[in-house]
Amino acid sequence: MSLFSQARLRLASVFLVASVASLGSIGCGDYSIYNKPINDPWDPGPRKEGSGYYGSGSGMPPMPPMCEVSERRCDFEFVYKGMGGTGTTGNEKSVELRGDYKVGGWMTGDAMAFDGKVWRVKASVPWVTKFLYKFRIVDSTGKETWIADPENNNKESDGLGGFNSVGSGVTCGTYTCEKPAPTCSATAGSFDWRDAVMYFVFVDRFFDGNPANNIPYTGAGVDPSANWRGGDWAGLLQKLKDGYFESLGVNALWLTVPMDNTDGIGIGDDGRNYTGYHGYWPRDLSKPERRFGTESELKAVIAEAHKRGIKILVDYAMNHVHKDAPVYTMNKSWFNPLDLGGGRQCICGSSDCPWEGGKATACWFRDYLPDFDFNNSAARNFSVENAVWWMKNYDLDGFRLDAVKHIEQVWLTDLRDRITKEVELVGKQHIYLVGETYTGNRDLIKAFIDPCKKLDGQFDFPLRAELGSKVLLRQGRMQDLVSFMDSNVSFYGTGLNSTFIGNHDVPRSIHLAQNTPLWNDIWAGGKDKNFDPNRPGTVSETEAYERLGLSVAIIMTNRGVPLIYYGDEIGLAGAGDPDNRRMMDWNSGGYNGGQKWLLDRTKKLGAIRKAHSSLRRGTRTTLSQSDDTWAYSMVDGSDTVYVAVNRADSAKTVSGLPAMAMTDQVSGGSVSGPTINVPARGFVILAK
Repeated sequence: MSLFSQARLRLASVFLVASVASLGSIGCGDYSIYNKPINDPWDPGPRKEGSGYYGSGSGMPPMPPMCEVSERRCDFEFVYKGMGGTGTTGNEKSVELRGDYKVGGWMTGDAMAFDGKVWRVKASVPWVTKFLYKFRIVDSTGKETWIADPENNNKESDGLGGFNSVGSGVTCGTYTCEKPAPTCSATAGSFDWRDAVMYFVFVDRFFDGNPANNIPYTGAGVDPSANWRGGDWAGLLQKLKDGYFESLGVNALWLTVPMDNTDGIGIGDDGRNYTGYHGYWPRDLSKPERRFGTESELKAVIAEAHKRGIKILVDYAMNHVHKDAPVYTMNKSWFNPLDLGGGRQCICGSSDCPWEGGKATACWFRDYLPDFDFNNSAARNFSVENAVWWMKNYDLDGFRLDAVKHIEQVWLTDLRDRITKEVELVGKQHIYLVGETYTGNRDLIKAFIDPCKKLDGQFDFPLRAELGSKVLLRQGRMQDLVSFMDSNVSFYGTGLNSTFIGNHDVPRSIHLAQNTPLWNDIWAGGKDKNFDPNRPGTVSETEAYERLGLSVAIIMTNRGVPLIYYGDEIGLAGAGDPDNRRMMDWNSGGYNGGQKWLLDRTKKLGAIRKAHSSLRRGTRTTLSQSDDTWAYSMVDGSDTVYVAVNRADSAKTVSGLPAMAMTDQVSGGSVSGPTINVPARGFVILAK
C-alpha cells in the first residue's frame, strides 16, 4: 500500500480522506449533490442562517465552500520515521517539510514536531494535483540533509542525482479554497533563470571583428573615448567561437541596444560632446546599428550562442528616442512636452522634474531625447509592438529594460501580456525581463517586479551598494552586510534580481578596491577623473584584485543572476562614463599578476557555481559572523556548500563549519572544520 493510501486510512476519521476509486454513490470529497441546476424543484430557495438546511439537523453534510477544483486544498499529515529504517529518537535539531505543495515551499517549508515516536506535521496540499516534496533534516551535530520521504515509494529524479517524493490524488471531506499560484505561461522544460550567469557585452567597446564597418564621428569636439570605437557583432561572434564565455561559466549575454542610433552628437550633463556609441539614442527602431553589423550578423551571433546553450538578452531603450527619429518627427503628440513655460524645461534631475516622483515619468533625459508618453495608447502600442517584433525576429531570450522608473507601468504589463501569449506559449520558454532602476530605494525597485505581469527582477543596486561599501571600501562591519542580505532574501517576493558589482554607469570597481580608494562614496559617479589627463591607469596592487575577487565570490555563491561587466574579470581600469567603457584589453600576455589571478578566480567561481545547484537555488544559513568574516551554508536538496569569507588585511580564523573533512572547491585540497583559516581578503568554498 502506498504512503498516500496508508495516510488516507489513518486520517479518515478526521479528514474523511478517500481516493477517487473508493468513492461510493456519494463518496468522501464528492460534492456533486450540491451542484444541482438553479431550477431544481427541490431547492427551497434562499434560507436564513441556522435554518438547518444542509446543516445541523438536516441529515446532510455541511455546505462546502464554493470554489473551483483547482483552488481546493486539503490538510494532509506527513510523517518522518527516520532514515535508513533505523528509526528516530527525536534527537534531530529540526525536521522540516519542503516542496512545491505551496508557494515558496522550497524556500520556507513547515516545521515538523516530534511526538515521542515520529516527526509529524499537517500541511495544506493541492486537491488531487501532483506535488513534490522532501524532508530537510538538521541532525544533532548541525549537519543538514535533504531526503525523499522513506515511506513514499513514489519518487522522481530531482535532476541533481537524488529524488523528490511525489504526492498526488489527495482529496478530503472538508477542504479549503485558495487561489492557485499564478502561472505566466506554458514553460515546462524551459531554461531556469536561477541558473544564469550573465555577462554584459558593451558591443562598441568589446572587440572589433570587422574594421570595414567602423564609422566614427569625424567632426571636431569629441574626445576619442566618447566616440564610436569599432566593436561589433563580428568581434562578439569570434569570442563566442573561442569559448571565452563558457570559460567564465557564463550562459547568458546582455548586449547593448542593437538598433540604429543617431549619427550626430549630443552634449552631456558635463558640457562635453558625446556620440551614440552606447546605443541609448535610438533613431530608426526598425533596423540594426550599421556600425555593429548587419541583421544577418546579429542573427549569427544569437544562433551561435544558442548552439552553445547561451541565452541572449538585448538592451531595449523604450523610454525615449533621439529627436532625429522618424517616430518623433511624425508623431510629436506621442511624447511628453519638454517646455513647462516661463523658460523652464522638464529635464530629468531638475527642480521641476526630479529623478524620482513627480514628473519622473514625463521628463526628458536631455533636450534632444524626446520622452514617450505611454499613457497615450497609440504610443504605447507602437513601442510594445516594436519590442515584441525584435524579440520574435531575432529569437531573443529576454530584455534588459532601460530606465524603468521613468515609464508608466502599463507599458510593462502590456509587454508582458504580449510576450506571454505570442512568445512564451509558442516557444515554451520563459522570457526573462530585467529592469534598470538606478536607485537605493528598494520599495521603488520592488514596485516593478511581478514575473507574471511585469518584470522578473531588477538589477540590485541596493545590494551592490552594501557589498561595495563593506567589501571594496571596507566601511562598516560584515555583520551589516549579513543583516542586509538576510533582509533581501524575501523582500522582492518571487522576483529574481540580477546581482552585480560593476556596470557602465559607475566607476570601475577595481578603483574602489584599492588600498586608498579613488572614491570613498559607493554612489560616486567618477566624473572627476573620466578624461585625460586625470584618467586612472591600470592598478598594480594585488590587494585590490583580491578584494574585487572576494566581492565576486559572494555574488557567485548566492541566489540571483550574477552579472559580470565586461573587463571586470581582469580588473579593467576606468573612472566615470565614458572612461568606464574603455576598449576591452585582450592582451592577456600583458596582464599583471593581479589581473591574471582575478581572471583565474572568476573562471573557477563560474565552474563552482555551475557544479552546485545550492549556490544558484539554495537556502543560505549563517554559521558565524564577525566584523571582518562571514561563514554560511548554501543548501539545495542533497547539495550543500560552505562558504567562508574574510575582508580583513590579515588572515582570520572562521568558525561554525561542520566538524568534518571537506574539499576546497578552489584549490582542491582537503580542509577540516569546525574552524578554518581564511587568508587576507580571501574566501574558501567547501563541499564534501
